[in-house]
Amino acid sequence: MYNISPLLVKGAILVLEPNTGIPLSTINFEYNPETIKRSLQPQSVGDQPDRTEVLRLKGPPLETISCEIEIDATDLLAAQDPATMTYGIAPQLSTLELLVYPSSAVLIANEVLSVVGTIEILPMSSNLTLFAWGANRVTPVRLTGIEIAEEAFDPQLNPIRAKVSLSMRVLNVNDVGFLTPAGALYMAYQIGKESMAQQ
Repeated sequence: MYNISPLLVKGAILVLEPNTGIPLSTINFEYNPETIKRSLQPQSVGDQPDRTEVLRLKGPPLETISCEIEIDATDLLAAQDPATMTYGIAPQLSTLELLVYPSSAVLIANEVLSVVGTIEILPMSSNLTLFAWGANRVTPVRLTGIEIAEEAFDPQLNPIRAKVSLSMRVLNVNDVGFLTPAGALYMAYQIGKESMAQQ
């Protein structure tokens, strides 16, 4: 008799280089979220369109996603993972937090440019963030909020358990264009929805 158990797919946040789509890092969820909230705001032609345009759409809806994920060091501590034994879950939390920070190198470079008199400094760009919450549901997002509640600590006060609330806005082709890695990923996400609707 075989012991067959279902393969558990875990959600994740993936970080890609925005122009090439090269993976930079992955933050796997310890446990899948119990609840994912989504909001879709249709992009109609106007607030009060006339009769000829009442059914027209300017583009994909503005979609927002929010969820709470847990990061827990229990399994890694039991396996005596060296980084977890030394830092707890601080590396995972730092990786998440840095998704909304410009890099220190860019901050310093921009300060140098301002000191030498450069008149225009472009806003700092970030990496491409993907929210993966199923094999057919991977979408580019912009994080609009991160709230971290650290709940347990080791003897050195390193966090070993935390709940993280994520707020995200899905980036669609109106935001990023068609001919970008983010645009291609969004189109795969929308086509996946269209395919699922046919089931």
